[in-house]
Amino acid sequence: MQEEIMIKTEFITLGQFIKLLNVLDSGGMVKAFLQDEGALVNGEREHRRGRKLYENDVVEIEGIGSYIVKKEA
Repeated sequence: MQEEIMIKTEFITLGQFIKLLNVLDSGGMVKAFLQDEGALVNGEREHRRGRKLYENDVVEIEGIGSYIVKKEA
């Protein structure tokens, strides 16, 4: 089951999204995590913090969870 994460803008970057989840403490930790591990975005491995996520994109972070981006009305 994917947890829905609400955003207020058209898109959010992967780095901002991970910080929004509060699973890593700082931007530096997010950068290091993405360089080393990466995350799955719509089933593809992604290492770029600047990757834009739009509504209905699915982000999977190994050992943490699976999330779907939703836009607030």
